Amino acid sequence: MPIRILDNHLIDQIAAGEVIERPASIVKELVENSLDAGALSIEVDIEAGGVRLTRVRDDGMGIPADELALALSRHATSKITSADDLAAITTLGFRGEALPSIASVSRFEIVSRHVEAERAASVSVDAGALGSVAPAAHPPGTTVEVRDLFYNLPARRKFLRSEVTEQGHIVRLLERLALSRSDVGFRLRSAARTLLDAPALSNGATATDRLARIVGREFVERSLELDHSAGPVRISGWIGTPAAARASSDLQFWFVNGRAVRDRLLMNAVRLGFRDVLYSGRQPSYVLYLDIDPVLVDVNAHPQKLEVRFRDSRQIHDFVFRAVERRLAGTKPQINAVPPAWQGGTQFTEPLRLRNAEVELPRGNWALSANLGEVREAAVSPGGETRHDPAAAASQPLGEALAQIHGIYILAQNVNGLVLVDMHAAHERVLYEKMKARQGAAATQLLLEPVTISLKVDEVDALMAGREQWLDAGFDVERLAPDTLVVRAVPALLPSEDVAQLVRDVVNGVAEDGAAHHLDGASDRLLGTIACRSAIHAHRRLTIPEMNALLRQMEQTPRADQCNHGRPTWTQVTLEELDRMFLRGR
Repeated sequence: MPIRILDNHLIDQIAAGEVIERPASIVKELVENSLDAGALSIEVDIEAGGVRLTRVRDDGMGIPADELALALSRHATSKITSADDLAAITTLGFRGEALPSIASVSRFEIVSRHVEAERAASVSVDAGALGSVAPAAHPPGTTVEVRDLFYNLPARRKFLRSEVTEQGHIVRLLERLALSRSDVGFRLRSAARTLLDAPALSNGATATDRLARIVGREFVERSLELDHSAGPVRISGWIGTPAAARASSDLQFWFVNGRAVRDRLLMNAVRLGFRDVLYSGRQPSYVLYLDIDPVLVDVNAHPQKLEVRFRDSRQIHDFVFRAVERRLAGTKPQINAVPPAWQGGTQFTEPLRLRNAEVELPRGNWALSANLGEVREAAVSPGGETRHDPAAAASQPLGEALAQIHGIYILAQNVNGLVLVDMHAAHERVLYEKMKARQGAAATQLLLEPVTISLKVDEVDALMAGREQWLDAGFDVERLAPDTLVVRAVPALLPSEDVAQLVRDVVNGVAEDGAAHHLDGASDRLLGTIACRSAIHAHRRLTIPEMNALLRQMEQTPRADQCNHGRPTWTQVTLEELDRMFLRGR
């Protein structure tokens, strides 16, 4: 077959293959054009999942009648004029490919009236044939109708999914666009049903009202606001608390200069920020906005503009990671805070029952172990009643300890009701954060007699390969033989227990966790494993002062709502919930 130049209609159809994947792609391109035109109200109507009809109507600037036919030509755009403009794109669209591509694979009509024009004009395209521009009746703005998508490309039409599936893609797309611009009203209808109604914010409404309408009130109640700037870059929005993590990534929204993106660098930075508060396999939830100088980002990196390229990607990654990590540092017990575990009755359908519970009342006056640090003066009166003055309530949100349950949980009471604490998970977090803070300058405790430990040769190899991390953590370890170690010092935070067994546990723990561990970096993985193996374990009997010491340390420790593995450390049952359980007042 000889080389020849393809005709323009076939070129448009080939280009449509990159831009138009499904009806949702059409909605994206047309709505982004509406936003670029300054629209404040956008209505989308669909039939048969957008395949039979997709109509987008806006109240933007509109298109002059003498430019309407030109708008349907390839690479015709009003958004850039030279190659220099590509270095600082501020609009959502810029390539001039969307309208001709859509028109080449559908029965297409556009009606528009420029804000300075007295009347509207329309033009249609059918089977690649451009009709003549004709007068029309239309208010200022533009309406685009796309009918019978892929009617002239039956092979492409076969790849479309069911109407319900295609409709779902359009709903999700409009939700993202609605989150990107709270000043614009969006409405999506299918036949007589309204699938999305998000009016523009007005009359004192806040951004969280739009957020709750799109992603649900539960996310708003269990999220943390984030706003951090550095030079020409700003990150803002909401991140769900670790307890609001989900099984899938369906509640992860990123916007760069108002553009909805699914960028791997940004998504990885957020996940890294959640690295030691997220339970294995769970996904963080967030709605985040990155505002950056357009010169520092390239949006012309993906056919559908879903990914971007940053001039200094490492710096942006670190900026996002640090902002998220610092905000999550505040996820620790606070008065009236949403507890990270059981939320009243939202996760359990039956009342709380402590069936055959063994409640252990502390005896004796044990000396506090090195694990729990200093004992603060207990705020329990000699008669056993807890003093709940406002100042104490604010400074001690976990209240005062009462007893242990099954040697696993600490039972306490605060001004709001009952508090349950997983003592191992809580102590694990306290130890881990202390060791992280002292990393590289950890206080060490010389052993009176060095401890010799026999391990497998490969285990000693692995330990010596990461010896620097062990030294930073406070261990002084050396190799005596291919299968033998000697330990001369340990971190001062650790208990004076069986050092050999502790080192074996840590070595085994690091090997078991391996690459699947949620902590990133060898040093954090080592510290997390040390903290887990060193924390108090089940059936360890604690005194009231020891329990209270742990509660006070939790209240001062960053990220204390979760252990190093992302499990919740405490929960609250309020007096109102207790009253409902026992039908009080009914």
